[in-house]
Amino acid sequence: MEMKLELVPVPVTDIDRAKTFYAEQVGFKLDHDVRPSATVRVVQLTPPGSGCSIVMSEGLFGLAMPVGCLRGLHLVVADIAQVRAELAGRGVPMGEIQDLGGGMKYVGFQDPDGNTWTLQEMPPK
Repeated sequence: MEMKLELVPVPVTDIDRAKTFYAEQVGFKLDHDVRPSATVRVVQLTPPGSGCSIVMSEGLFGLAMPVGCLRGLHLVVADIAQVRAELAGRGVPMGEIQDLGGGMKYVGFQDPDGNTWTLQEMPPK
């Protein structure tokens, strides 16, 4: 059996503000911004190089979550210092890089609604 995680809902208060943050500051690709009806909106963005996207929506049954409840969504990167510097240069408030030893490094940031993200650099195999 094969299963692929391809879409993660991210709860936000203002879809337009969040879309701007993820697309312009974090660098995600805007895949879709659609309104299939007057009460439904779906915005999907994908991190560069990822097979998994995020979705922000309104009016979709079953996707309601408390805003800012997501913690530690991981973005795996090859050079954490370079990615941290690039995001900080785009105005993303970044934490300090934590070196756990053995080549494992982490640094966090959060979106405007308090959902948290972690950049992860792992040692080469």
